[in-house]
Amino acid sequence: MANDSWKDGIFLKIINVVVYFFFLGSNIYSVAGPEDVYRSGKETYFTPAPYAFAIWSLIHLLLLGAIVYQFFPHGKRVIIDGISWRFPLLAVLNAIYVSVWARGHYVVAFIFALLVSSCVTHIYYVVKRYHASESLNDELWVHLPFSLYHGWTTVLVVLTAFEAFGVNAVTHKAGVWTKVFVFLGLFFLEATAATYAFSSTEGDLAGSIAIAWSLFAIFAHQRSSEFIHWSALVFAVLSLLWVVKSLYGLITSGRSGSVLHDEERAPLVGNN
Repeated sequence: MANDSWKDGIFLKIINVVVYFFFLGSNIYSVAGPEDVYRSGKETYFTPAPYAFAIWSLIHLLLLGAIVYQFFPHGKRVIIDGISWRFPLLAVLNAIYVSVWARGHYVVAFIFALLVSSCVTHIYYVVKRYHASESLNDELWVHLPFSLYHGWTTVLVVLTAFEAFGVNAVTHKAGVWTKVFVFLGLFFLEATAATYAFSSTEGDLAGSIAIAWSLFAIFAHQRSSEFIHWSALVFAVLSLLWVVKSLYGLITSGRSGSVLHDEERAPLVGNN
């Protein structure tokens, strides 16, 4: 709108800036800091290779773009009017999750992983359902980070469940039930990637990539159990097929300027 001002919703915009650097910044430190907590967590039979956690850096970089984008008219309508206070809530919950996880309180961390996933899911729904992408900026700074976030938090919920309730892979061999639950966890992630691929004609490329990335990281890291190692590879390859399906749907959708998935795109019309 012509009368939109960067000052509209300025209080929430400032809050978003503060929580991004104060709360999400703590997660960036956890990934890049000298202690590197993601290499020192509980070793389970679902633990991925440490490089899997690099996806945090990409998500936070894209969210930094969202923080800037909120000061523009259309960014304001999506981030301030649409997502609203859910983003500060997500930042706080995410910071608590990382903090308790880094301290080894895995049961509490699992609870907060569920809360983070729930909050991301709500934002994901609002963005995809009510704010169809209308520009490259929408794709890069809103749809892409929250698709990646949604897929990645799904992985974290399963991973943290194994850390909270599973055996330590360093001190215990994988028994039958451990293998069964790991197999089910891998199947759940692969099925989630398939759900992303078939969520629309175009699919959700970013969500599928987040799942595939994690499954390949699990395959790369889990070498003490042949069953788990090769099961992870099978599900990783299957998830890669869903990535290709989403990519194919995106290419054949015929939408110029589209980069990644929108769950329900509206037809192109003359007005917003």
